[in-house]
Amino acid sequence: QVHLVESGGGLVQAGGSLRLSCAASGRTFSSYVMGWFRQAPGKERESVAAINWSSGNTYYADSVKGRFTISRDNAKNTVYLQMNSLKPEDTAVYYCAARPGRALLTRKNEYDYWGLGTQVTVSS
Repeated sequence: QVHLVESGGGLVQAGGSLRLSCAASGRTFSSYVMGWFRQAPGKERESVAAINWSSGNTYYADSVKGRFTISRDNAKNTVYLQMNSLKPEDTAVYYCAARPGRALLTRKNEYDYWGLGTQVTVSS
């Protein structure tokens, strides 16, 4: 049973930084892709970033390129999302997701496992 737990969300001023963590358990994740998604009120859940756990290859949505960095810590079975230069439009619930395989897919229905999410609010 895969279990994903996000943490690190909060309230930050525009221009600030946050680091989200996703603690993963229940599997050996070396053959998984881990993704971060976000959902703002009234909007669809969208892909933010993804990482192939084994190769370290990454994907970023255009809206966060150059500001967000996804990484993983093998020893801790944890995936991180470092978010810098935050903007009010980054405000959303951020979700960690996992799927077996190697492709850095970006549609939410392509991911099998989800955490409960963590709220990120960026004030202007």
